[in-house]
Amino acid sequence: MLLLKPNCECCDKDLPPSARDARICSYECTFCTNCVENYLDGACPNCGGNFVPRPIRSRENLMNSPASDRRVIGQQAVCLAVRGQS
Repeated sequence: MLLLKPNCECCDKDLPPSARDARICSYECTFCTNCVENYLDGACPNCGGNFVPRPIRSRENLMNSPASDRRVIGQQAVCLAVRGQS
């Protein structure tokens, strides 16, 4: 089952389970559309894979299978720069 991480690993934007701009790679690395298109050139900085839209889990299914609340923050140079930490 997908983890549905709560944020973009690059810019740290909130990505709730209903977010339509959440993108994931095959390892469930999670990024927002803005970072994927404007900073990551469509490739995951962790595994090099491509991205697809993250599925949206219905409110009913979230009751039994909640989204993760563990935020993941990338430390790649591009992500540090996006967050102004370069």
